[in-house]
Amino acid sequence: MASHGFWFLGAENASGNGSQSPNTPRAWCQAAAQKFSGGIGSKLCALLNVGEAEKTAQAPVKAEDGSTAESCGCNKPCNCSKATVCFSDLYATDLLPALNGDAKTMNFLQEVVDIMLAYIVESFDRSTKVIDFHYPNELLQRNNWELSDEPETLDDILISCRATLKYAIKTAHPRYFNQLSTGLDMVGLAADWLTSTANTNMFTYEVAPVFVLLEYVTLKKMREIIGWQDGHGDGIFSPGGAISNMYAMLLARYKMFPEVKEKGMSSVPRLVAFTSEHSHFSIKKGAAALGIGTESVICIKADERGKMIPSDLERRIVEAKQKGYVPFFVSATAGTTVYGAFDPLMAIADICKKHDIWMHVDGAWGGSLLMSRKHRWKLNGVERANSMTWNPHKMMAVPLQCSALLVREEGLMQSCNQMQACYLFQQDKQYDLSYDTGDKALQCGRHVDIFKLWLMWRAKGTIGFEAQIDKCLELSEYLYNKIKDREGYEMVFDGKPQHTNVCFWYLPPGVRYLEDKVEKMKRLHKVAPVIKARMMEYGTTMVSYQPQGDKVNFFRMVISNPAATFEDIDFLIEEIERLGQDL
Repeated sequence: MASHGFWFLGAENASGNGSQSPNTPRAWCQAAAQKFSGGIGSKLCALLNVGEAEKTAQAPVKAEDGSTAESCGCNKPCNCSKATVCFSDLYATDLLPALNGDAKTMNFLQEVVDIMLAYIVESFDRSTKVIDFHYPNELLQRNNWELSDEPETLDDILISCRATLKYAIKTAHPRYFNQLSTGLDMVGLAADWLTSTANTNMFTYEVAPVFVLLEYVTLKKMREIIGWQDGHGDGIFSPGGAISNMYAMLLARYKMFPEVKEKGMSSVPRLVAFTSEHSHFSIKKGAAALGIGTESVICIKADERGKMIPSDLERRIVEAKQKGYVPFFVSATAGTTVYGAFDPLMAIADICKKHDIWMHVDGAWGGSLLMSRKHRWKLNGVERANSMTWNPHKMMAVPLQCSALLVREEGLMQSCNQMQACYLFQQDKQYDLSYDTGDKALQCGRHVDIFKLWLMWRAKGTIGFEAQIDKCLELSEYLYNKIKDREGYEMVFDGKPQHTNVCFWYLPPGVRYLEDKVEKMKRLHKVAPVIKARMMEYGTTMVSYQPQGDKVNFFRMVISNPAATFEDIDFLIEEIERLGQDL
């Protein structure tokens, strides 16, 4: 069995006390007080109200004016102190950059950090709810979310911070499986905090020197992993996989018809793009945004496992040419959203080469399998693609958002997107202008997404990411093996899943033995939504569901949370059965 993840920190210390489980906040705090420096463990114990016995007393110190102040807990000789502050008398105008706002600012930010630290600990506690669910109108009425003309006190601001996290979904919870992006990495979180503190923009080297260089070395490393010679090429981090896919379509159109940049769509013939019928909706959305039109995206048939059928792709390309259309873009999917299918990239690459069409691989969900020596074969042929989308904020558990577009041809992004704004991209700067990356992006202002990935990579190494990804796929195989022959379960497709997507129906006793197939499907269609609603109301777990083609609603279980264990998979199965037994 796997370890208890985050809570395993206290396992060895809890073993001496049979009354405590390593999964309880009390046991965790005992370990935290010993393992965390600076009094953080004691502070978390206090925040969780686990009892005075668990708290490490900190003697009050005398301030310079003779008053008593609380020790800062630096764990080293210093003159600083954490004075008692009444936030009900303070406002944002009392914080930096106000004169003499230093101490007030530090105290306020410490309070915010305390709130976040308590939330982190709670998120990994399996005895807590994944969600404290309320209906929208109810949630609007429970708190005053309205904006006012007059400022509120810092005490009110802290209350708002607590309320926001109280009703937030605990996406780090080991039993949250609802989305492709789950979990919370501590190093990634630290990087996110640092990035917000730096508060800079990614458009030029002069305002983001370190971040620009980190993006350069990381994108090069990712291109090497794809298999492009010496990591040559280009790329950029974008606001998400949908935008990365749109970038690829934009580049493919420009590569074939560069005049479209100045003259628009009226200067080019009718363009058509191709993608699997199981592909992400962002392909059509990108076509709509670029003026190509959703009707110009031709959906290719997929087999029963959700993989694109190459013969149908070639047939539709030939058909489009006969109609006078110009095929310019094929998007293959490495890890479809629902089935987790990997299109046959090698066969698709052969067809794209034959017809001289840009090949893009949407690896937003499955691209991270390139980090695993055991599973990267599923992307064989990706090195032949012209571009690839890769979202580290999914299987690599980098905090949102972190999506990369990788491009094989160097310089294409710059020529496609540059506008040469002289007030930002001056040509007479004293450094290498190739590091001014903003002009190759569609955005002007661009968030620093790179630091989270880079710092996590430094902390884990490639082998750390590999182990994390392999574990998630092992858990999905465990789930599949547990339910494939279990009474009341039926798999949506035969065979072991390629990715962590496990798609299945749960048939409650009231539906299981129905002989009327039409009535059975009608009632089965309602089962997953009801169980999901009950999951949310109880707050015990969350897993997604959806229909697909002619298939009625089924559960789509995905695993990308590094905190998940075999015990959590067992819990999910039992919870589905408990919540659906009366249906």
